[in-house]
Amino acid sequence: HAGYYTFADRKAVLKDDQKLMNISVPTAVIDREKARENIRAMAAKAARQQIRFRPHFKTHQSAAIGDWFKNEGVREITVSSVRMAAYFADHGWDDILIAFPVNLREAEEINRLAGLVNLSILVESEEAVNELDKRLQSEVSVWVKVDTGMGRAGILWEMEEEVEAICRKILASPTLKLTGLLTHAGQTYHVSTTQEILGLYAESNRYINELKNFLVLKLGVKLQVSVGDTPGCWLSEDLGAVDEIRPGNFLLFDAMMMDLGVCHPNQVAIAVACPVVAKHPWRNEVIIYGGAIHLSKEYLLHEDQPVYGYAVEIGNEDWEFQGRKNYVISLSQEHGIVHLSDELFGRVKVGDLIGIMPAHSCLAVDTLGHMLDFDGNRYETFRTR
Repeated sequence: HAGYYTFADRKAVLKDDQKLMNISVPTAVIDREKARENIRAMAAKAARQQIRFRPHFKTHQSAAIGDWFKNEGVREITVSSVRMAAYFADHGWDDILIAFPVNLREAEEINRLAGLVNLSILVESEEAVNELDKRLQSEVSVWVKVDTGMGRAGILWEMEEEVEAICRKILASPTLKLTGLLTHAGQTYHVSTTQEILGLYAESNRYINELKNFLVLKLGVKLQVSVGDTPGCWLSEDLGAVDEIRPGNFLLFDAMMMDLGVCHPNQVAIAVACPVVAKHPWRNEVIIYGGAIHLSKEYLLHEDQPVYGYAVEIGNEDWEFQGRKNYVISLSQEHGIVHLSDELFGRVKVGDLIGIMPAHSCLAVDTLGHMLDFDGNRYETFRTR
């Protein structure tokens, strides 16, 4: 099985303790070249259309990987928590958007950060604006979170008067700077065709711009529009009437993006290397050391079967996708059960490493805490500092 390593093969690489195949526990592996090409492609698209590229760093959570974005001219970033914002501020980023509805219990830390960097936050209620006005002494940029169809956070885009009232409260504050309207069209993750993705992305942009135009007339101020879902941003040739995009998952992609048709298998830049601990020939399954605490419980459906990730053959320089017949069918805390095709099952031995292309790369990175590349470089995340 050329290109595939067993415990016996380890003798040949033990002299270099940085080699990937010395992995003994579930470990996220990043294909550096694929990831950097994904960055270049998205950055180039935004640049062509003169749209600000503010990538979401929750996907990788790593200062070292953040430097790859700097090499492509990125200067503004998105994060998902105050703690993550503090980590990237400590590593030289000075224009940071926290894309999560503001948590008033963190107002003191938000105030501290706003005194150090150009900090942007999200609000979706008058109550939050009133409290921020009382508690913050440092100026912050404020975006109003709008729901354009996802049904998670944000004010419904049709609720014009409610959004207007919030904007007026922000405009009256000496420390809060009204920047614009922000949405995340996460509904694009829950359809089955690329045409549906493109349709939802365009619809979301139309809704938020209708709201923007209403507010501009009512308030007499300039407002920006920020959008940010990987499927829509990656697939749309025309990003539309927006000022910035905030995709994140495109860096690594994952099994979900592949099954949606957003990316090709060879664009997925993450696999979780897991030791094979048992083989069950009577059902073509292997047991891996790699469970819910490593891969998360996120899954996708393939032919009505929950799939927690696809198995790939992993070597010392690359991995190879072997098709959708090789998939994780079940996860408990530490165990994973992987169904394999006859061909792959015959090649895999107890003690081997097998790669799992996770259902959701962001959650896999978050649970595992660091990544390795094929040269043995280790990429710490803010959770492992």
